Amino acid sequence: MGFLVAPIIIFLIFVAPIWLILHYRSKRQVGQGLTEEEYKQLNELVQQAEKMNQRIVTLETILDHDSPDWRQRHETK
Repeated sequence: MGFLVAPIIIFLIFVAPIWLILHYRSKRQVGQGLTEEEYKQLNELVQQAEKMNQRIVTLETILDHDSPDWRQRHETK
Protein backbone atom coordinates (compact mmCIF):
# COMPACT_ATOMS: atom_id res chain seq x y z
CA MET A 1 0.00 0.00 0.00
CA GLY A 2 2.88 2.32 0.72
CA PHE A 3 4.17 2.05 -2.85
CA LEU A 4 0.94 3.71 -4.12
CA VAL A 5 1.24 6.79 -1.90
CA ALA A 6 4.12 8.43 -3.81
CA PRO A 7 2.50 8.16 -7.29
CA ILE A 8 -0.82 9.43 -5.94
CA ILE A 9 0.87 12.44 -4.30
CA ILE A 10 2.83 13.21 -7.49
CA PHE A 11 -0.39 12.93 -9.51
CA LEU A 12 -2.28 15.26 -7.18
CA ILE A 13 0.51 17.84 -7.06
CA PHE A 14 1.55 17.98 -10.72
CA VAL A 15 -0.85 16.23 -13.08
CA ALA A 16 -4.27 17.07 -11.61
CA PRO A 17 -3.84 20.88 -11.53
CA ILE A 18 -2.52 20.99 -15.11
CA TRP A 19 -5.32 18.71 -16.23
CA LEU A 20 -7.95 20.92 -14.57
CA ILE A 21 -6.47 24.11 -16.00
CA LEU A 22 -6.41 22.73 -19.54
CA HIS A 23 -9.90 21.27 -19.17
CA TYR A 24 -11.52 24.52 -18.06
CA ARG A 25 -9.56 26.57 -20.60
CA SER A 26 -10.92 24.41 -23.41
CA LYS A 27 -14.44 24.64 -21.96
CA ARG A 28 -14.18 28.44 -21.91
CA GLN A 29 -12.99 28.54 -25.53
CA VAL A 30 -15.89 26.36 -26.64
CA GLY A 31 -18.32 28.56 -24.74
CA GLN A 32 -17.07 31.71 -26.45
CA GLY A 33 -18.30 30.52 -29.84
CA LEU A 34 -16.75 31.20 -33.22
CA THR A 35 -13.89 33.59 -33.73
CA GLU A 36 -14.27 36.36 -36.30
CA GLU A 37 -12.11 34.43 -38.78
CA GLU A 38 -14.11 31.22 -38.30
CA TYR A 39 -17.36 33.17 -38.76
CA LYS A 40 -16.01 34.68 -41.99
CA GLN A 41 -14.98 31.25 -43.29
CA LEU A 42 -18.38 29.82 -42.40
CA ASN A 43 -20.15 32.58 -44.33
CA GLU A 44 -17.90 31.98 -47.35
CA LEU A 45 -18.73 28.26 -47.25
CA VAL A 46 -22.45 29.03 -47.06
CA GLN A 47 -22.17 31.31 -50.12
CA GLN A 48 -20.26 28.64 -52.05
CA ALA A 49 -22.84 26.01 -51.14
CA GLU A 50 -25.67 28.27 -52.34
CA LYS A 51 -23.86 28.87 -55.65
CA MET A 52 -23.28 25.14 -56.09
CA ASN A 53 -26.95 24.43 -55.36
CA GLN A 54 -28.03 26.96 -58.01
CA ARG A 55 -25.65 25.39 -60.52
CA ILE A 56 -27.01 21.92 -59.81
CA VAL A 57 -30.59 23.13 -60.26
CA THR A 58 -29.60 24.80 -63.54
CA LEU A 59 -27.87 21.65 -64.80
CA GLU A 60 -30.84 19.48 -63.86
CA THR A 61 -33.17 21.89 -65.69
CA ILE A 62 -30.99 21.69 -68.81
CA LEU A 63 -30.87 17.90 -68.59
CA ASP A 64 -34.63 17.71 -68.09
CA HIS A 65 -35.10 19.76 -71.26
CA ASP A 66 -32.49 17.98 -73.40
CA SER A 67 -33.00 14.45 -72.12
CA PRO A 68 -36.23 14.04 -70.15
CA ASP A 69 -35.51 10.45 -69.10
CA TRP A 70 -32.00 11.04 -67.76
CA ARG A 71 -33.11 10.49 -64.15
CA GLN A 72 -34.54 7.04 -64.87
CA ARG A 73 -31.43 5.99 -66.82
CA HIS A 74 -29.20 7.12 -63.98
CA GLU A 75 -31.21 5.22 -61.33
CA THR A 76 -31.13 1.91 -63.22
CA LYS A 77 -27.34 1.75 -63.40
